[in-house]
Amino acid sequence: MAEKVLMKGNEAIGEAAIQAGCQCFFGYPITPQTEVAAYMSKKMPKIGRVFLQAESEIAAINMVYGAAGTGVRCMTSSSSPGISLKAEGISYIAGAELPCVIVNIVRGGPGLGTIQPAQSDYFQATKGLGHGDYNMPVYAPSSIQEMVDVIQEAFDVADIYRTPVMVMGDGMLGQMMEPVEFTQKEGRILPEKAWAANGRRGRTEHNVINSLYLQSEKLEQHNKKLQEKFKAIKENEVKYELYNLEGDVDLIMVSYGTTSRICKNVIKAAKAAGINLGLIRPITLWPFPEKAFEETINKTKLGYISVEMSAGQMVEDVKLAVLGRKPVHFYGRTGGMVPTPQEILNNVMEIVGGAK
Repeated sequence: MAEKVLMKGNEAIGEAAIQAGCQCFFGYPITPQTEVAAYMSKKMPKIGRVFLQAESEIAAINMVYGAAGTGVRCMTSSSSPGISLKAEGISYIAGAELPCVIVNIVRGGPGLGTIQPAQSDYFQATKGLGHGDYNMPVYAPSSIQEMVDVIQEAFDVADIYRTPVMVMGDGMLGQMMEPVEFTQKEGRILPEKAWAANGRRGRTEHNVINSLYLQSEKLEQHNKKLQEKFKAIKENEVKYELYNLEGDVDLIMVSYGTTSRICKNVIKAAKAAGINLGLIRPITLWPFPEKAFEETINKTKLGYISVEMSAGQMVEDVKLAVLGRKPVHFYGRTGGMVPTPQEILNNVMEIVGGAK
């Protein structure tokens, strides 16, 4: 068994990326994710890899574009306003079909907002970050250990599908400390990067990295190809956890990240009050785990409640998955406020009491 190490979330992200074979990191400081870049600045040069603090978030994402185009594993990280600045570059990366990993440690907004944790970037991440018809896989870990684990998976998925992949945590996950272990997992079978712009290497032609298609017919064909890729990701890469759903329950909570950990405490407290709750925890926000709702739609008496650190974003996907077959409720705190177990439980008791 690997030794457990007490690490801050942001630093664990950096170490996980190094162990996953990240060769280049380009970033820019912004709270609450600055420790990712700080960790990489100390570690990467010592092992012969590239760390570069760019002059801006825009510069950083374009450096990722360039490095990814050569076929090496590369990563950037930021927090909410910084991800907004990277949006155009991420769309270019998706259009050029380049693999990379993007970390977003979310803070409250809009605007400069606060440095406190939030989940209000859900729409930004899952509905196509930037312009054009595209999506990218989005992982939402709920612990530092899971964050470490999904970093490895994110790099593999990026390489398999030639796509940017986002790992999205809130500021609390980035700043808290937990024991983690770094284990060498059996890697997935990865395709050769014959498309990479890394010299002729015996090829008759240079590889060209591009997302520009001036002829509409060619762009449409490219978009159809991308849509087939997104369909394959939806079929193969959905991850979620069902908690306390072995039997029937009064109400099912739907939550991710740090908020899902709070909801697990609510489930324990609710049992003492005679209320039986379950939890659907999406691990991939895109693709959204619609299957989890098919599995549980007949297990809940009173429907679902989406619990978020936002004004209500994931709740829309919950409603789409439920398709009006059961009620869908919402409870959220926003602006950097973290919901307490008691206030979530109070809201649940209102729903359950009102139904009785």
